[in-house]
Amino acid sequence: MARKIAPDYNAKRALILKTAAQVFAEHGYDRASLNQLAGACDISKANIYHYYGSKEDILFAILDGYLMALRDRICGLNIATLSAPDQLRATVSEVLLAYQGADHEHRLQTMALDALPADRQDILRGYQRDLIRHLSRIMRTVAPEVFGTDAAKLRSATMSVFGMMNWFYMWNRSADEKARMDYAKLVSNMVLDGVQGL
Repeated sequence: MARKIAPDYNAKRALILKTAAQVFAEHGYDRASLNQLAGACDISKANIYHYYGSKEDILFAILDGYLMALRDRICGLNIATLSAPDQLRATVSEVLLAYQGADHEHRLQTMALDALPADRQDILRGYQRDLIRHLSRIMRTVAPEVFGTDAAKLRSATMSVFGMMNWFYMWNRSADEKARMDYAKLVSNMVLDGVQGL
């Protein structure tokens, strides 16, 4: 007879992932141990293996959950009826809101994704590519005369917007929603109108 899944199975998995994101981000994925994680979760190391087969599986589950949710949230925005500038404003605002409370996951994305095998990296980078394509389409719609068929210029501009948003994440992690929205407005206005728009 198959073993029954405990009622709190999904809650325990979620706890392990949230705690692991913090432990891995603070100690470095390579240096963090499952013993440290077990201690932080107040469970045994053997209990962790009941939920995840390896440290790599835990890292992948963290990043897969985080990046898929981020991709779905941003690419799923209901913005089709908005003007191109308002699509940009809505997207930038939503990205900055999505980053709130996800410091450890975001940091792991930048520092530990390369620790995974190529096939798992491909899945995660696919989510990132979806986000880039989504913002690129908006950028092209905002200024078709600027980008035309120049894919390199469009990519540079798109990645620059992500760079500005990630700067805010790096240096203003404790910012509240109002501060995030104020910065989203600044980024959007700078993109749309240059520094004159500020």
